[in-house]
Amino acid sequence: MNAAVVEGQRRGEGLGECWGRALSDANAPHASVSLLAAAWRLQIPATVHVAIGTDTIHHHPACDGAALGEASLRDFRIFAATLAEARGAVVLNIGSAVLLPEVFLKALAVARNLGADLADLTTANFDQIQHYRPRVNVIERPTRGPGGKGYALTGHHEIMIPLLTAGVLARLEGGSAA
Repeated sequence: MNAAVVEGQRRGEGLGECWGRALSDANAPHASVSLLAAAWRLQIPATVHVAIGTDTIHHHPACDGAALGEASLRDFRIFAATLAEARGAVVLNIGSAVLLPEVFLKALAVARNLGADLADLTTANFDQIQHYRPRVNVIERPTRGPGGKGYALTGHHEIMIPLLTAGVLARLEGGSAA
């Protein structure tokens, strides 16, 4: 992972992009079911946000803080730019009680400060226990605009995420979401 970050810094990639590329290039086991590898193949932005000292990548002696910080900052900017085009979008927070709700709120502020129209934004927080930050930073604040809706869904991920997936697939296939 650290070598991919250093290579990604050289290429001007974010964390999601460099790790997706590395998984694809290495024909890593299970790359066919990797979200990052699929995003890389399909050229869809996938961002990764680390907090210094909180993630396992920092434990390794080969961790390059400058490369990691630059790639993570690039992903924040990619995320903010993506949110700038999020009118009518759906944003899901799955199981992050602190870091991603904060990253999301800050990136959303950047997008709004640059003039993004985020009307009709729908957000959902999936977690086993609902916490303050996701409730306020994902469900309430971002959806205060016209047409905004926020949902808190409480349950075990191994049940809730397959149910969400089945509902989305049923809707895409022209059926009704149960």
